[in-house]
Amino acid sequence: MSNLEKLDLYINVVERKTFFDGNDLKMNIINHMPQLNKFTFNICSLSNFYNEINLPSNEYIQRTFSNFNNKQIICWTDYFPKEKQSGIFINVRKVSLYNERPFEHEFFLRIEKSFPFMEELTIRNHKQQINKQFRKSKNENQDLSIIKYPYLKQINLIQTCIDYYEQFLFDTKMDLAFGVRVCMMFELVKEVIYNFTRNRTRNNCAKINYVNLCTEIQFVGYSDNFSGGKQQLPEYIKDYFPHTQID
Repeated sequence: MSNLEKLDLYINVVERKTFFDGNDLKMNIINHMPQLNKFTFNICSLSNFYNEINLPSNEYIQRTFSNFNNKQIICWTDYFPKEKQSGIFINVRKVSLYNERPFEHEFFLRIEKSFPFMEELTIRNHKQQINKQFRKSKNENQDLSIIKYPYLKQINLIQTCIDYYEQFLFDTKMDLAFGVRVCMMFELVKEVIYNFTRNRTRNNCAKINYVNLCTEIQFVGYSDNFSGGKQQLPEYIKDYFPHTQID
């Protein structure tokens, strides 16, 4: 690691009292890499210690990066009390959601109202939706309000559990915009859409312009000396994603 010259770092820092800032970055990472000349990072730091009074300002966090050379660094701090927040943010185009508690259908309805012009959405959550399990246990078939993100161009579901694949692919829950680009795990997609036979997910899959299915895959009939052992992607997947470029 000491000879590393280029580093791309994407991490979530949780369960500590203070935010992970420029001082931590320099002391714990950069000082141990004397050959490093290019460093790109995206760090999400969460803490339950702060409140509205002692929350560090954006300016304070920015100053902890003052010793970084040739820097282009954007910092943002915010406080989210436990009570529900409301508001409309018309200038926000990119939203990243992370929590240690599940995101329910009603939460995504609030996202629809709060970020009406959202274009990119990344979700990181492996907790199963509680309300979904409750409705299933009660055999309730009540109609949910269908969510629409009319300006959404890109969705990343790589770091989520199967519930969020259902949330975005079921046309009884979500009405995706045409031409959306989606990143998903192939095995979870296959499970949600019943091996490319489920009608409930067919409408939204047909609207996807590009999908990145994260796994080692190859098309049936394609072979070379380097593809042995890779999982095969069925050719009939194109029938399910008729307008989609698949990687």
